[in-house]
Amino acid sequence: MRIRMTVDMPEGAARNGEPWPGKGETADLPTAEAAHLVASGVAEEVADQDGAEAPAEEKTTAPRRRKAADREEE
Repeated sequence: MRIRMTVDMPEGAARNGEPWPGKGETADLPTAEAAHLVASGVAEEVADQDGAEAPAEEKTTAPRRRKAADREEE
């Protein structure tokens, strides 16, 4: 899975002996590892279109909220 880093990792942080990509850089990682980084908010998934990277998009989604149940009043 291809991801784009949304943050810089701490200085000296490494994955398999290699430094992490910098903020805005992409990397190909195993799906489980990439999904964990995306869920943690330190990376975003990059959708490949004809082999080209998709442009970065700002996240504008609001947190989900539960809807109140409709109540019938007598």
